[in-house]
Amino acid sequence: MEFLVADWLGTPAWFWLAFLGIVVALTAFDLGVLHKEDREMGIGESLKLSAFYIGIALAFGAWIWLERGADLGMKYYTGFFIEKALSIDNVFVISLIFTYFAIPPKYQYRALLWGIIAVIVLRGLMIAGGAALVAEAYWVLYIFAAFLVFTGIKMFFAGDHEPDIAKNPVVRWISNHMRVTPQLHDQHFFVKVPDEKTGRLVTAATPLFLALVVINLADLVFAVDSVPAIFAITTDTFIVYTSNIMAILGLRALYFALSAMIHRFYYLKYALAAVLVFIGSKIFVSDFLLGGDKFPPVLSLGVTAALIAGGVFYSLWKTRHGEDAAPQLPHDAIRP
Repeated sequence: MEFLVADWLGTPAWFWLAFLGIVVALTAFDLGVLHKEDREMGIGESLKLSAFYIGIALAFGAWIWLERGADLGMKYYTGFFIEKALSIDNVFVISLIFTYFAIPPKYQYRALLWGIIAVIVLRGLMIAGGAALVAEAYWVLYIFAAFLVFTGIKMFFAGDHEPDIAKNPVVRWISNHMRVTPQLHDQHFFVKVPDEKTGRLVTAATPLFLALVVINLADLVFAVDSVPAIFAITTDTFIVYTSNIMAILGLRALYFALSAMIHRFYYLKYALAAVLVFIGSKIFVSDFLLGGDKFPPVLSLGVTAALIAGGVFYSLWKTRHGEDAAPQLPHDAIRP
């Protein structure tokens, strides 16, 4: 009992255990029950499963609100909405990756699931590192904030750019240092193939494994934007991590619906740019204009939700007839 109430990174251990229990249960249910066999997911099923994950995330936020107060509850929701909106960019890049490696839809879900599991670990390490930096030197938050403002301004003027996956250094390194089969082998990431010289069976990676590696590389690049955005909202490690992971958990479900209509969200990038500028600038406003007083969480949540909702509805309205639909969502996500 003492362990459960012990403080761990500013939060009782049982909060962390409850959250990890939810993540493990959802992942096991998803992989072991809903998608025990590889198959293509339709748009309708994708939307229903995504709504389920969003419902779980909102209910988790309500639990935080009740157990830890309205202030942290609103910060959780703000972080969740930002991460959910930023994940739309991930969908565009993931779609390009699967297309490049010619991964059929029925195998994409399994690759996404294992990618999410890797993200849970990698983002945990990044958030732990960020929390340690902020705890040792508060001024690091000013660097995060300035980076967000710079990134948001850059997004306003960014042109269309489709990443060249073939030139990605990680793809080149794996191709040069590992055996890679030219074709898929169902859902397998590694298979045994005859060696060309000896004829003995050796282990070789498949294109599905390469796609999984590049997807996780892309997420690390996106995390450079998204993790500082959460720290700019709160330095509470539990809120930073849970809002981040809850937003990502439902990404694989939402992917199949969004990938079919990603062009409809072209103008959302301007709303996301405004959100990053707002989140980054409010740290300077709080510390230098408000004399150190906290920026009202309810105002922060309201502005964030309004900007994201405005970007979504404006995009859908502008592309309602298809004539203004952009061919792709610009984002320099995978840097050669």
